[in-house]
Amino acid sequence: MSRRIDIELTSSRPDGSWTWRAAGAREPKGVLEGGVLSGGAKVGDVLKVEADFDIDGISILSIISGKERVEKSNRLELLATEKPFKPVIETKAPRSERPRRDDKRPPRDDKRRPRRDKGEVSDSGVDDRKRRGPFTPPPELPQRPKAKRLRPGRAHRSEVLDALPEAQRAIAERVLQGGIPAVRSAVADQNKLLASQGKEVIPADGLVTMAENLLPKLRVAEWLDRAVAAVADIDSLDLRDLRSVVTSGDDPAIARDESTRAVAAKLREGLAARQEKDHADWLSDIDAALGVGRVVRALRLSSQPPKAGARFPTELATRLAAAASGALEVDAPADRWVAMLEAAAFSPVRSQLNAAAIPAVVAPELLACVTRLAPAVPQVAAKFGVSAAAGAAMPRPLRPTRPADKKGADKKGATRGGRADRRRPGNQESQSATKASTENV
Repeated sequence: MSRRIDIELTSSRPDGSWTWRAAGAREPKGVLEGGVLSGGAKVGDVLKVEADFDIDGISILSIISGKERVEKSNRLELLATEKPFKPVIETKAPRSERPRRDDKRPPRDDKRRPRRDKGEVSDSGVDDRKRRGPFTPPPELPQRPKAKRLRPGRAHRSEVLDALPEAQRAIAERVLQGGIPAVRSAVADQNKLLASQGKEVIPADGLVTMAENLLPKLRVAEWLDRAVAAVADIDSLDLRDLRSVVTSGDDPAIARDESTRAVAAKLREGLAARQEKDHADWLSDIDAALGVGRVVRALRLSSQPPKAGARFPTELATRLAAAASGALEVDAPADRWVAMLEAAAFSPVRSQLNAAAIPAVVAPELLACVTRLAPAVPQVAAKFGVSAAAGAAMPRPLRPTRPADKKGADKKGATRGGRADRRRPGNQESQSATKASTENV
C-alpha cells in the first residue's frame, strides 16, 4: 500500500543511488534509485514522494514535488504614507460614572446544559462519563461474603491440663506443642545439659511412656476445641477447615470417646449441607460470569469446585467452552490469549477448548505460555506448531508473585519466585503477561 511522505536526501552513492531519511527525523530511512530524481538533485533536498510500504521495507516509487525552504525573517518593513499622523488620546470617565462589574456580565442562559452528577445518565440512558472514554469496564458481579477461618478456643485443653498433677502438666503441654517427638527431644536436651554439669540424667523411657498415656486424652480435648468452634460458625466457615475437622474426627482415639460422637455427627450433617449449598452457589456464579461476558472469571471459578468428584453440568460446560473458544480471536492482544489459556488449562472444559486461528505475529510470552500448557490444551498448542512430549506431566497453575517495593525487589518474594521459575521454565514471561488485571474480561 503506497502513501505520500516527505524525505530528505542524505548522500549520493557511486552506483547512482541515493540514501534518504524521513524529513526532520532519523527513522525511517532507506535507499532510492537515482533514475527517479531530477538532474539537479543534491544532498539536503527535501522531496515529497510516493512510497510503498511492505515487509521488505520502504520503496520510493516516484517524486511528486520538491519542497522549497522558506526563509524565516523577523524584520518588519515600514511603508511610507502621505496621511498626516493623528495620535490616539484616551480619556477615562470619572469613577462615579463607570459601570459596575456586575453590569458587564452577560445574562445567564437558562437553556444551557445542566451539570450532571457522577453516575447520572442523560436522556438517552447512557452515562456521559462512560461514553467519553475508549474503554468500557465490564459489569461488576456481586461478591459473596468471605468465608471465616477456624479459630478454636482452649477450653477443653485447659480443663484437661488443670486436672493433671503438677509433674505431668509440663509433659502434657509439650505433647500439645509437638507430640511424642517433642517430648523425646526435650528430654534429650535436658540430659545433655545435666551430663555437662556432672549431674545424674533423667530416665527418658518413663517420661515417654507417661506422654503416650496422656496423648489420647489430649487429642480428644484438642479436637473438641476445634469442633465446638466449627459448629458455632458452620454456616460461614471455610469449607476446607470444616472438612478438616470432620476428617480428623475419624481418628480411632477420638471416635472411641463418647463425648465426641454427638458433635461429630452434627459436623458430618453440616458438612453435607454446606457442600450441596456451596456447589449450587458455585454453578450460579459461573453462570452469572458467563452472562456478563467475564469468561476468564468463569473459567477460574470452574477449576475450583467446592465438592470433590462432582460432575460438571454438560449444558454449562458447552456454553463455557464455546465462550472461551470464541474469545481466542485472531486480533486479540497477546495478554488476552495468555489470560484465557492460563484459566482454561485447569478448567473442566480444557479438552473442548479450540481456536479458529492464531495471531499472525505470535508474541514471545504467548509462545512460552502455549509451550508450558501444551499437555493440558494440545488442540490449541497444535495450532501454534507446539506438541507435548509423550508422558509429559500436566502443568500447574502459576504462583502469584509479590511485587517489588520502591527500594528494590522484596527478598522473600524474590526467593519464592526464583524457586517457582526454576521448577517451571517460562513462568516469568507468562506471569508478566497475565498480570493485566484479567478480572476485567
